[in-house]
Amino acid sequence: MSNDKKKWQWAAVLGLLGMLATAVAEGLPPAVGGLPLPTLAPMLERAMPAVVNISTTAHVDVQNNPLLQDPFFRYFYNLPHMPPRQQQRNSLGSGVILDRDQGLVLTNSHVIDKADKITVTLTDGRQLEAELVGTDPESDVAVIQIPADNLAELPIADSSRVRVGDFVVAIGNPFGLGQTVTSGIISALGRSGLGIEGYEDFIQTDASINPGNSGGALVNLNGEFIGMNTAILAPSGGNVGIGFAIPSNMAMVIKNSLVKHGEVRRGLLGVVTQDLTPDLVKAFDLKHRQGAVISRIESNSPAARAGLEPGDIIVGANGKPVNDSHDIRNIVGLLQIGDEVVIDYYHGNERKQVTAVIGKPQRAQILGEKLHPKLRGTILAQTARNQVEGVLIEQVDTTSELWRVGLRPGDIIISANRYRVHTVDELRQVAHPGRPLLINIQRGQEGFFLVLK
Repeated sequence: MSNDKKKWQWAAVLGLLGMLATAVAEGLPPAVGGLPLPTLAPMLERAMPAVVNISTTAHVDVQNNPLLQDPFFRYFYNLPHMPPRQQQRNSLGSGVILDRDQGLVLTNSHVIDKADKITVTLTDGRQLEAELVGTDPESDVAVIQIPADNLAELPIADSSRVRVGDFVVAIGNPFGLGQTVTSGIISALGRSGLGIEGYEDFIQTDASINPGNSGGALVNLNGEFIGMNTAILAPSGGNVGIGFAIPSNMAMVIKNSLVKHGEVRRGLLGVVTQDLTPDLVKAFDLKHRQGAVISRIESNSPAARAGLEPGDIIVGANGKPVNDSHDIRNIVGLLQIGDEVVIDYYHGNERKQVTAVIGKPQRAQILGEKLHPKLRGTILAQTARNQVEGVLIEQVDTTSELWRVGLRPGDIIISANRYRVHTVDELRQVAHPGRPLLINIQRGQEGFFLVLK
């Protein structure tokens, strides 16, 4: 018998022994012939009451014909102003009770996005109205609160200790069917670069995750919370064995910030990095292939003050290895303004270490009238990463003409005079003060045009 075959047999035996050991721990006899088989039921009986179903109701504006929003069109045809129609939208998801004393429930930001009403249904049938504590769309984490009355909670495990191959169970509310349990293993760790969220460090699992599981719990065989089910990768939108969960360590850092501040106060390091390619490794004459090369340093940033330079290779931050640009982004993204970050890096072939203090991000804003007289009463800025690219309308004077025709904070200018605009500078180039300004506005999933003369 070959050594490889023996190894596989021993692996199978060890896997069975592991299941039997779990059975013993749960109070079941470790035997199979005519006796009860190993089961996850005792663990799930403890864990499932801490996973809740979430339903939301939101009223969103649905624009009428864009021409009816044009004040000159309405004036010419003597038409009254028609406010946007409202449409009710409902969604379903899941959540995890992590603090029974305060009634704090962790869920995904997209589950409760723009919700006017959030209803939490417990496993005992109680329906409780929840209040929003805070949300962080960049990481897709949110915290809501329900009355703390006879609740269960999940113990929290250290997600840095999980390994590929560990058995896991996903608990949630797929397709609104009600609480459902699926099992599998951890397929991969540290998944990033998927473009699903702004900050990605996912646990990948083949435990079935479907629409409605979002915000639910991924637990180990001890019934401990190791991750929050968040996304799936499937062409058809259903489960094909590739699901992603936000690790518990990352979720808890964000949850604590949301509870304390109502938001995540991310700071600025001031570096732009890129992954090391074989060509870059050769060009920099590197002996290692892991790390993120600094391509740009923002002036007067914490990184600049710490002495980092373009061409330096970051290989570690706060004791954690940095293999690529996503790693440094995730590590810095969990730090708050004023936190210190210890950077390990190579300057040439010399390994160095420096400490930087995370600073406050500077966001450029501009008064609308500096671009066009008809934008008077607005404050503009470039959109955040998780939004549609364009010029964000941050504030609108309620006494202005723009407010009267329906422009609102949060609207995004995506084109002007039929030119696609991504930044304030691009808007400046096509907005001529002496001419009319045709702007295309994106609001959520809806869009409309306005002509400003």
